[in-house]
Amino acid sequence: MNDVGRGVALGAAAYLMWGLFPLYFPLLEPAGSLEMLAHRVVWSTLTVGVLVLLLRLRSTLGAVLRDRRTMVLLCLAAVAISVNWGAYLYGVTSDRVVETALGYFINPLVTVLMGVVVLKERLRPLQWVALAVAAVAVVVLAVAYGRPPWVAIVLALSFACYGLAKKTASVGAVESLAVETAVLAPLALAFLLVIGLTGTAEAGRHGLGHALPFHTTGIVTAVPLICFGAAATRVPLSTIGLLQYLAPVLQFLLGVLWFREEMPAARWVGFVLVWIALVVFTAEALTHRRRQLALAAEASAV
Repeated sequence: MNDVGRGVALGAAAYLMWGLFPLYFPLLEPAGSLEMLAHRVVWSTLTVGVLVLLLRLRSTLGAVLRDRRTMVLLCLAAVAISVNWGAYLYGVTSDRVVETALGYFINPLVTVLMGVVVLKERLRPLQWVALAVAAVAVVVLAVAYGRPPWVAIVLALSFACYGLAKKTASVGAVESLAVETAVLAPLALAFLLVIGLTGTAEAGRHGLGHALPFHTTGIVTAVPLICFGAAATRVPLSTIGLLQYLAPVLQFLLGVLWFREEMPAARWVGFVLVWIALVVFTAEALTHRRRQLALAAEASAV
């Protein structure tokens, strides 16, 4: 397997692991989503700390910690990812797996819209078409659910904010996650201490088989990110853009086929509209990229 092939395999592995998360986090019940989130932050901090030592990233991390602008951006990223993780955990433990899938389906479109609003980027006509279809889809789904799909909206917005902060900070995946989790760790530890002292903590009260998955949340968080980071350096962004749909597709299938969540006709209509928007968006992006590469090749040949 060549380097690109390894990159595709690693990227697919990352998104497949993320897609299987709905099967993992219910193992932590009856703990609530906040307790799960706190454990995930604490154990991720420890796991990434070990990775920093093993990968000899202490000097790189030190440079990040000394850069005030980068630290501000990573603190914002920490807030965004904590909201994202919390919303996701709430979704997968409250029979809303399909809605979490919707959040990651619409995330690329929300990210593009954020680029327009925050970075003043200009969209091409077909990109506007994709956004318009997606907006109609959200309205249809809001009617179908009898409420706005808040879990999906929060997931999409928080991850778009997280991506924007990370892109602006431009820090390696391990160093970035080390800072983000370290920023959140004191709050997570304080929360675990409070629920432990008040006797409302669930971790460790239901036997060893229930306690062990809490201790693996750091590994479960870190491994897909490492695979993703390795893939991102080996394959084009267009390939990563296509691979990213593996996770929500798998989550959607799990929600419908494994968890047997209700999918009335109106919800199917909404999801079909989302998928049409994504097809338009992805096809336009790939066509635009090929056109730009062709122009660059012509210019270099002159």
